[in-house]
Amino acid sequence: MPIYEYQCRSCSEIFTKLIMKPQEENGIECVACGSKRQKRLISRFSYQKSEADRMAGLSNDRRDDSYYRDTRNLGLTAKKRAQELGVDLGPRFEETLEKARTDPVKFLDESSKK
Repeated sequence: MPIYEYQCRSCSEIFTKLIMKPQEENGIECVACGSKRQKRLISRFSYQKSEADRMAGLSNDRRDDSYYRDTRNLGLTAKKRAQELGVDLGPRFEETLEKARTDPVKFLDESSKK
């Protein structure tokens, strides 16, 4: 079910529309002026990288602050280094890492109390 972005050729309004069937695209009206003269735009898109893809692209170069704000990156360096050395960190490492990624503040609070 794609959501397409359109621009009205009459008033230049840009709007989105959910298209369930190809036939639905024929009768689209502008949300601002009601015109049926539209052109479909090429919209931006995004995709999520898998952890394996992020690890493959991980280097030892300095990273900016945005890298460290993304909790998915927690532990990637350790995991990558362990893989390079052929060390299995075991299921406990994965469990601990998942807790840290889910709620880093709570994880750090609990860790400091131990």
